[in-house]
Amino acid sequence: MKIHAIQTGSVRIKTAQVEGRGHGLARRLAIFTDHDWTDWLPTYAWAIVHHDGVIVIDTGQGTHLLETGRSLHPFARWEVVFRIEREQEIGPQLRALGIGPRDVKRVVLTHLHMDHDGGLAHFPDTEILVSRGEFAKARGWAGRVRGYLPNRWPSWFDPMPLELKAEPFGPFAASRRLTADGNVVAVATPGHTADHISVLVDDGDTTYFLAGDTSYTEELMLAGRIDGVTADEDVSRATLDAIRRLIKDRPTVYLPTHDPQSGLRLERRNTIENRVTPQMAPRLAEPPDAPLSHHASASHGHNP
Repeated sequence: MKIHAIQTGSVRIKTAQVEGRGHGLARRLAIFTDHDWTDWLPTYAWAIVHHDGVIVIDTGQGTHLLETGRSLHPFARWEVVFRIEREQEIGPQLRALGIGPRDVKRVVLTHLHMDHDGGLAHFPDTEILVSRGEFAKARGWAGRVRGYLPNRWPSWFDPMPLELKAEPFGPFAASRRLTADGNVVAVATPGHTADHISVLVDDGDTTYFLAGDTSYTEELMLAGRIDGVTADEDVSRATLDAIRRLIKDRPTVYLPTHDPQSGLRLERRNTIENRVTPQMAPRLAEPPDAPLSHHASASHGHNP
């Protein structure tokens, strides 16, 4: 099995989105009043090369997002800036890795924000899985009010519902096997969006946690600091607690979409416990409350 990190361009957002300020509605509105921007952050998509077929996790940015400066949506117009070239889209990058459209068995979307579904146009004939609740909340005008841009979806986009089962995976009560051997599993990680999911790849020795936007960086996850987007702070904190409990039980490489270190961590198979400092260790012990090239990869066992 092999995992490729595919950087589909870069994005800048407000610092109050990365780490929330205040509580409730004030925390969410702080994104619009914040004058400070992040540096350019990567936007990763992931390709898992498995003997069942290639599974793509998120589709990253598309060049159509360069037009958001003219959008009527206030967030898209004023609170986010994208940078991407055509060859940085996921389709050309997969081809450069020797992965053609027919090699991709399915696409799994952690959620439907525009920098995660921006490359959908490259997968018109591929099975696409999305949480049923996520798709319902993202559709139509109500979805646009919630911060989604369904008007940019391809006309053919009609994803299969990703239904989790009552099969625990570590501290996560429900999961869904994405491969016959159960080495690739989806789990619910609500917070950034109410129906956000993450994908875990288990090679026996190490778990690779393809985290989407459960947090913007590994450090924020370890500190239990939620972002400025989540609608329910308690739910988001519970998700981060569950991730930390997983880390205590098994070596884990944590890979958020926008963490500048994610590609390097994957390439080096750099688990969290390998880097825990005395200051970080208490965070893992707490009981739960109720620039890179475009590609990085890590191989695990047999390569089909």
